[in-house]
Amino acid sequence: MTRILAVYCHPEPQSFTHAMLEVVRSVAAQGGHELDVIDLYDRPLMAPAGRGDFQHLSNPDLFHYQTEQRLACGSNGFTEDIAQDQALVDRADLLVLLFPLWWGGPPALLKSWFEKVMAYGFAYVDGARFDTALFAGKRALCALATGGTAARFSEGGSYGSIGQVLWPLQHCQLRYLGCTVLDPFVAYAAPRVTDAERAGMLADWGTCLTEHCA
Repeated sequence: MTRILAVYCHPEPQSFTHAMLEVVRSVAAQGGHELDVIDLYDRPLMAPAGRGDFQHLSNPDLFHYQTEQRLACGSNGFTEDIAQDQALVDRADLLVLLFPLWWGGPPALLKSWFEKVMAYGFAYVDGARFDTALFAGKRALCALATGGTAARFSEGGSYGSIGQVLWPLQHCQLRYLGCTVLDPFVAYAAPRVTDAERAGMLADWGTCLTEHCA
């Protein structure tokens, strides 16, 4: 049994990204896995990372984000939504990030969530990075849809390889925290293919996720 946390970031419930989320639900149910879902658009407007992330500040006159995060970790000082999401992250074996690729990266809302929830003192500390980081043992899997074709995201393609595009998220964020980062599942040109091809992509996604949950 795998404890899955799916972080879903798309504003449209009829999107292909949402269809990928439904596949996660199906795989979890059929495999007897535990599943938690964080829908970043199904909540009040998320403010950028800042003073509003804390119930109180140690120094209201000179705000230092990492310092406040570290102190909040030891005093239950985060706002309720951040604390709840941290608890879900903490219990997860497999973190699945579902998003469309916009302007060469995930939507800004996903990065904002990451900044707020993956706090200093909770997700990382000085001297614990990559192989020695706090999330060693957790796995992370990015599942995304692109508008561009696979050829455009290849070596020498107009956008660069998908590995280059996802490097900030996969390496500088997820690997930095100690996660084992699995090969991403990419539905290339999802809006531009046939319904049958999209159905095939979803079947492939289900197979991919099932294998990672085995």
